[in-house]
Amino acid sequence: MPNHSPTHLDPRSPLVLDTRELPRRPGAMRTVSRVVPAPADLGLELIGVPEGADLTLDLRMESVSEGVLVSGTASASVAGECSRCLRPVSDSVVVTIQELYAYEHSATVETTDEDEVGRLQGDLVDLEPALRDAVVLALPANPLCREDCPGLCPECGVPWDELPAGHSHEQVDPRWAALSQLKPSNKLNGK
Repeated sequence: MPNHSPTHLDPRSPLVLDTRELPRRPGAMRTVSRVVPAPADLGLELIGVPEGADLTLDLRMESVSEGVLVSGTASASVAGECSRCLRPVSDSVVVTIQELYAYEHSATVETTDEDEVGRLQGDLVDLEPALRDAVVLALPANPLCREDCPGLCPECGVPWDELPAGHSHEQVDPRWAALSQLKPSNKLNGK
């Protein structure tokens, strides 16, 4: 759930939308298309949108009886590392956003908890929590450089696909090491 706790919003922030030009009557609509820099920590541990990368927003703000419904898409490039071989991974993500931001004294505000629905702060909408939730849910928890990535050799840490066929690290249990020094006798070989 997005965190909608009241904070002072900066109208100059790229992810804060101003609804002053949107009439407060149901059915009124305004589109917003802009490219903004991505905020910090937009993603997961192994993959995410790099801070400052271009984040393309194509949104529609609609007046509804209880507030402003913001819907549309956000797209950006993502970067990270493969969860199996740790090689760099790059891709793109397109997420759908749909969030209601309730008017200050609406029935929705009166009947819901703060973290259930967004709230308008004056005429401003903070899009970042909804965007963050959508991006995090769209990203793979274990990104791969390719579907059949074999990973790393657990002994030497080199990617398996860079090692020769038959690569191994022969390890002898020290308790049995003395036996490897014995040569087979002729009696055991039947001679």
